[in-house]
Amino acid sequence: MKVSFFDKRILHKFYGALSVISVITSIVFLFVEIDTKCKTAIGITALIILVVLYIGIWIHSNVRRSIRLKINTSEVEVKFGDIFSEQADFKVIAFNEYFDTQVGDKVIAGSTLNGIFINKFFKDKVEELDGIISTDVQQREVIVEENATRSAGKKTKYKLGTICVANDYLLTALTHFDNDNKAYLEINDYINCLLNFWNEVDRVYAGKTVALPVLGSGITRFKGYDNISDQELLELIIWTFKVSRIKFTYPSKVKIVVYKNKSDKINLLKLKDLESV
Repeated sequence: MKVSFFDKRILHKFYGALSVISVITSIVFLFVEIDTKCKTAIGITALIILVVLYIGIWIHSNVRRSIRLKINTSEVEVKFGDIFSEQADFKVIAFNEYFDTQVGDKVIAGSTLNGIFINKFFKDKVEELDGIISTDVQQREVIVEENATRSAGKKTKYKLGTICVANDYLLTALTHFDNDNKAYLEINDYINCLLNFWNEVDRVYAGKTVALPVLGSGITRFKGYDNISDQELLELIIWTFKVSRIKFTYPSKVKIVVYKNKSDKINLLKLKDLESV
């Protein structure tokens, strides 16, 4: 089980429920006289109910599919699902720092969200996507350099966290690419990228709901952090959102969509620790 039986968050929930039950029963006992012979049976029954209640809270914490967090004044919903079928005004897709659109073994793997997005919406019109990216990002000071020595893919490198708006998708430069077109990041790059990403979101979201996957999951090599988990990436995404101070005004919110097949690796209840006090 993802959530341990004596997790402090479960105990906190249980104590809250126990307090309510205690108050109600205390009030009832003030006005109802109970026969001494029944007290033992009532006590055993109450104990069984409390045990069942605790187990129920524990099971629910392990099988739940979503959780809502209050971060500053914004609502963040974390759920399991598929980013492409999620209901949101904008959906985030991670690209590399070159905003490459060439799907194939040499540049972008077709099995990544990046590759799936291109094949799904721009399979026979990649030039249209290139034009959208070029028009959007070149109007701002986000170009890092021109890499003329690059053998495959585009030559222009952009600042990590840069966003390009393509219809109802936000394409963001998430990863560095090495000479072999392998994605990698250092953890400091990742955090700075996320902070810049939230600033970019603040620039374009216009009061709309934004859905994003667990950025960096499954595609990125973190130098010095070979065993970084999806749980840790998810917590970093929420933490950087928190410190960025971006505000989503109701009814808009942030949705973080964790791939449904990874539900056994994510402890949603633990994310409550990141809520604003």
